[in-house]
Amino acid sequence: MEEKKFDRNSLIGFLLLFVIFGWMMYNTSKQTEQEELEKAKKEKLAQKQKQQEAVAQKITQVAVDSTVSDTAKLQKLKTTLGSFAYSATLPSAKDGFTVLENQLVTLKIANKGGYIAEATLKNYEKFKKGSGDLVSLIKNNNSALNIELKTTDNRLLNTKDLYFEPTVSKEGDKQVLSMKLKAGNNQYLEYKYTLPSNDYMIDFDINSVGLNQVLNTNQPANLSWDLKAFRNEKSVSYENRYAEIYFEHKDGKVDYAGIGKEEDETLEKPTFIAYKQHFFSSILLSKTAIASAQIHSKNLVKDEKVDTVFTKQFSAKMPLAYANGGLNYKMNWYFGPTDYKTLKNYDKNLDKIIPLGWGIFGWINRFIFVPLFALLGGWMSLGLAIIVFTFIIKIAMSPITFKSFLSQAKMKVLRPEMQEINDRVKDPMKRQQETMSLYRKAGVNPMAGCIPALIQLPFMYASFQFFPSAFELRQKSFLWADDLSSFDEIVKLPFNIPLYGNHISLFPILAAIAIFIYMKMTSGDQQMAQPTQEGMPDMTKIMKMMIYISPIMMLIFFNSYGSGLSLYNFMSNLITIGIMLIIKKYFIDSDKIHAQIQENKTKPKTESKFQKKMREMMEQAEAQKAAQQKKK
Repeated sequence: MEEKKFDRNSLIGFLLLFVIFGWMMYNTSKQTEQEELEKAKKEKLAQKQKQQEAVAQKITQVAVDSTVSDTAKLQKLKTTLGSFAYSATLPSAKDGFTVLENQLVTLKIANKGGYIAEATLKNYEKFKKGSGDLVSLIKNNNSALNIELKTTDNRLLNTKDLYFEPTVSKEGDKQVLSMKLKAGNNQYLEYKYTLPSNDYMIDFDINSVGLNQVLNTNQPANLSWDLKAFRNEKSVSYENRYAEIYFEHKDGKVDYAGIGKEEDETLEKPTFIAYKQHFFSSILLSKTAIASAQIHSKNLVKDEKVDTVFTKQFSAKMPLAYANGGLNYKMNWYFGPTDYKTLKNYDKNLDKIIPLGWGIFGWINRFIFVPLFALLGGWMSLGLAIIVFTFIIKIAMSPITFKSFLSQAKMKVLRPEMQEINDRVKDPMKRQQETMSLYRKAGVNPMAGCIPALIQLPFMYASFQFFPSAFELRQKSFLWADDLSSFDEIVKLPFNIPLYGNHISLFPILAAIAIFIYMKMTSGDQQMAQPTQEGMPDMTKIMKMMIYISPIMMLIFFNSYGSGLSLYNFMSNLITIGIMLIIKKYFIDSDKIHAQIQENKTKPKTESKFQKKMREMMEQAEAQKAAQQKKK
């Protein structure tokens, strides 16, 4: 059977007949009642054709009137941009910006690249309140958004190098900016920005229209987002410590890139990527999870003692898959404070980028510290709020403190009898059995002093997470501290002390003194409560060392920390000293405790599960020791 071939002449003839027939129908339609409507359509069509002819004329005119060099440049432009050479000939194909502004932020979107070239927060200042220098998360080319597109003829195009056409409109109280990268009138890639009147969250849509014949849709477009984080706080080292990439991926899990790692990390199905800068964040969110992403963080602070412009370099790369021959992504930008309440209100898991701690530490912060401090901060200055906050926490925990001191007092009363057992019984196992028997008869639990201390530890650790993350403290003054979120410098040193720094902060000194006094007062009771046992380390020497080591550590490491945290530690130890003095004077009577213990010895005792278990373990150990001695 003969193969059918394509008849080009027949096709041309058919097209000519179609054109002639269309022309006849067009002439006939002039005489119908729709004459005016058709005329309007014709004028609109003619306008479009005129625009296309103007573009073609512009390219042709350059080819005719230019030198050989100019012609080569034009040819290079057409070769490089392909279909998107159309966008380079539009009136908007020049450097310029469109400004979107509400009560909170000012955004400048560049024609070239279509991305946000400036993002300034209108209500926050850098370094020091009153400086007038507003916080700019994006400025002076420190950030870029780019989509790498692959065309059907295997060109690689970068949107950051191409010109977009801006169109501004209004949707209610929202400002809308459409940025279109055009390959023709009905062929374009669009970035759509929607800015509400009073919000940090910006809608950001990426759409492509009519580009399925221009772009290779079989391979994903590669989106990249880079940002060099500006320094915004007084302490470079303190700010840099809390600058990191956070992200939500997989099943709503929020995590962060490993601190100190300067290597790519691959994410699975991220829904947001946050460039966190201690108190401010730039976040890109997607309503649908992206297949994957590669993130990278690099430390730009080489010397923390030298003023610097940038703290970290952040970057992310992620593939955008085509659907039905086009790109269609609903996204958001967030440029604003890393404030727990603000981020929590969006109900997008963004509050998890604030490092409030994991497990019980995070629960204490989220359900106790955050709401309590917010309540107090609404009624008084934040410095005074820290003092009242500390007082409330310590008073609430005073029953636990009382039990701890009571246990120490009981152990102190029993010390002579415990020492007598140590001197009389040389076998460690038998000595331990008699000691446990004494505890049981006296009704004393040796663990009672440890358990209260263990209960207080989570609250202490939670405070170390809460205060550095408390945005409310930023640039709030108290006494000599001009910023409770940074160090309270009282003396600037002309030199740098390793680990300590080049300044002297007062609140860490006060906290160190309070810790020293507290440990000095408690160490005597602990030494009196526990007699020295043969073969055991000399706890007296260890305690004496800790009395001096702990305050020195506080003095050194907290010198560059936020003064709010140092104030909390100072007040915490000061209040604890006061509570301890009150308990010792009014609630603990050694004579009464001794009498109670002697009375307890006469009463019949039932073993607790813990005591029974300890006795059984000791009996088993003694039996094993006796069996080993028989073998010998």
